[in-house]
Amino acid sequence: MLSEAQRDLIISIIEEAPDLTIATLRADGWPQANVVSFASDGLALYFGGNAKSQKAENIARDDRVSVALTCPYDDDWDTIRGLSIGGRARRVTDADELAKVGALMMKKFPQIAKFVAFGAEMDMAIFRIDAELISLLDYTKGFGHVELLTV
Repeated sequence: MLSEAQRDLIISIIEEAPDLTIATLRADGWPQANVVSFASDGLALYFGGNAKSQKAENIARDDRVSVALTCPYDDDWDTIRGLSIGGRARRVTDADELAKVGALMMKKFPQIAKFVAFGAEMDMAIFRIDAELISLLDYTKGFGHVELLTV
């Protein structure tokens, strides 16, 4: 179980990270990694994409995903902080949750407004990732410091 301090640190890393890499499993068993922009609500991660994309098909078949993200840092490796998350992804279909995610996305990415019509044309889908395991990388506690946490 996460302590309050661990949860707060994880959320601060999520909020600082500009993008994340998500790995899904293709039908042939090979992992597929994609960089996506995302928004968050606590530990819940949200991203959008084409509902007919390979990534969406992979999630529909097998909802297990891995996510990696890092905070921006300069040349000082003593400040590196990041997360590797194992969890489950699902397409968001609830209207209230979709509205909440839309507001989160607009707040983080105001430039998205000019792509809204494009998103409707391409059959846009929103996905939510719920963490089950988190590897917390925090070099401020020493080079290579990692904590494996269960959510």
